[in-house]
Amino acid sequence: MKGYVLDYIDENEYRKLERALKKYNMIAFKKLNFTYYPALRNGEFLGELVSQNKKAGTESYELRLPSDKMFAAVHGEVKLHYTVYKKEETVVLDKITPAEILLEGHMSELSTYKGIMISKANASKDKFKIDLLNMLQDNK
Repeated sequence: MKGYVLDYIDENEYRKLERALKKYNMIAFKKLNFTYYPALRNGEFLGELVSQNKKAGTESYELRLPSDKMFAAVHGEVKLHYTVYKKEETVVLDKITPAEILLEGHMSELSTYKGIMISKANASKDKFKIDLLNMLQDNK
């Protein structure tokens, strides 16, 4: 078999994040599964190189996934974090961020406010951010 093998640090945790991404951000999920995973298997390392360990032969990357601008402003950019082991020809998928909101969405149904999903734990904080961002957009 040619190409890199995809592996996980914690497969159960990663799959939870992946399922939540599928539920709440289908565009990012499709792009991840049909564009980014095949590219990683073929040795095309996408995203920003974050760190490199020449002694161990590893490179760590952050790949920004497509998401709504408002979601990114409230919760943070959706990113895939992964590490490449060149000698073993393995790509280890670490996590998808923002993990907190995705894991919360995996455990229970999240509600939305003005079209943006909000955390149950920080609902007032998220609503404040959304209102503030909408106010700033209206003033432009």
